[in-house]
Amino acid sequence: MARTGFFHHIGTFLLFSATVLLIIVCISAPVVRDIYLAKISFGPEGRSSVVFGTWGYCPTGILNQPDGDRCSKARLGYSPASIINSYASVPYSDAAISTSRSLTKAFVLHPIAAGLNFIAFMLALGAGMVGSLLAALVALLAFLTTAVACVLDFVAFAIVRNKVNSYDRSDELKGEYGNAAWCLLVAAICSLVGAGVVLMTCCSGRLRKRRERRGVVKGEGVVAGDGYGVPVQRRRRWF
Repeated sequence: MARTGFFHHIGTFLLFSATVLLIIVCISAPVVRDIYLAKISFGPEGRSSVVFGTWGYCPTGILNQPDGDRCSKARLGYSPASIINSYASVPYSDAAISTSRSLTKAFVLHPIAAGLNFIAFMLALGAGMVGSLLAALVALLAFLTTAVACVLDFVAFAIVRNKVNSYDRSDELKGEYGNAAWCLLVAAICSLVGAGVVLMTCCSGRLRKRRERRGVVKGEGVVAGDGYGVPVQRRRRWF
């Protein structure tokens, strides 16, 4: 790892940062209420709201509901459009409800992306040339997984958010992306840059090593520890 230099450490740190950010996304609502992918506010002055996360949702200030402000059980896949229709009476088409439900099942990519970034980080942490190349390949796969998850997340909640914002122009009904969505976007960027830096340092390290070998072969000899040159055995010519 010493051969790859300072920039390799930057790439390793970016992979670690992507891992941490993706873990934050994984513990979003209903695990941690204040971390969410999207938020829909409604009611007088937006006092009521529903936040959506990787594994479910959490309502706040909902009146006349049997569950009150209790978060949903953690599970893979739910229907944000149906939930907003139930709480805020915003009508959605069957296609929008079905699409949003299907896209939330892709949230399983969040922990997968976190795991891939962590593996790439561990490989880059103690890597030589071969390890750096392997770390770069795993990091590239992690970036692709993170990027796909990011796109699907934004599309899933764009269906809900855009309908809410176009349905009521007042401040009483408003949809917005949450902090976890931006964490996911930054994680994708960190994963991409980290993979590029690790791959670049790996390639530059291999080129440097080749130049050093060529320099030794073309030179008169290798300088030994006592300062005397040790002659390099040359290949005999048969012509």
